[in-house]
Amino acid sequence: MTTIITGDIINSKEVPPELWLAALKSVLNSLGNTPKTWDIFRGDSFQFEVPPQKALHACLLIKATIKQFKNLDVRLAIGLGNKTFDSERITESNGTAFINSGACFEALKKTTLAIKSPFEAFDIPMNIMIQLALLTINYWTQTTAGLVKTTLEHPELNQKQIANLLGKTQGNISQGLKRAGFDELSILLEYYKTQINTLC
Repeated sequence: MTTIITGDIINSKEVPPELWLAALKSVLNSLGNTPKTWDIFRGDSFQFEVPPQKALHACLLIKATIKQFKNLDVRLAIGLGNKTFDSERITESNGTAFINSGACFEALKKTTLAIKSPFEAFDIPMNIMIQLALLTINYWTQTTAGLVKTTLEHPELNQKQIANLLGKTQGNISQGLKRAGFDELSILLEYYKTQINTLC
C-alpha cells in the first residue's frame, strides 16, 4: 500500500510563482526526490508519493506552507492503494493509488482536502473529520500558517523552543497554536495513523 497525493495551487495566477514555488519545492524535497517521488506539472499542479502513515501530515504541512502566502490555498487529494507500475517519473507510474488520487481530486468541489481508499468504511468517517478540521484550517492567517508549518516540521521541539526559533514569546506560540486548532489537529493525525495501521 502507498499513498499518491495530487494537488494544485488555488489562485496561483494572482501571485508570482517565484514567491511560492520555492517553498513548495522545499517541502516536496523533504519528502523525496524529483521526479521519482514528486513532480510539478502545468505550472501549479503537483503529485507526490508518501507512505500511508505520513500522508495526512504531509498534506497539513503543504497547506501550512502555501497559506503563508496571501490569497493562496491548495487543493489536495489523497489516494490510498497500490502501485503496479513504477516509472522513473511519478506522473508516469500507475496503480490503484494513482486512480484513487485522480478520482478524489476530480471530486473536490468546494472542499480542499479529501481521501479515497479501497475502504469505504475508512473513507466516510475520515473525510467527515477532515471537513471539520478544514473549518479551522481555512481561516488560518499567514502568521498562523507559518507557526503551524514550523511546529509540524519540528515535532521534537516544545513551545518554548519553538518560541526561541521564531523569536517570539512562549505565550505568543501558545495562543497561536490554540487559534490554529493545533491540539485537535494533532489528535486527528494520531487517529489517522492508528486507522491506517489497521489497514496496511
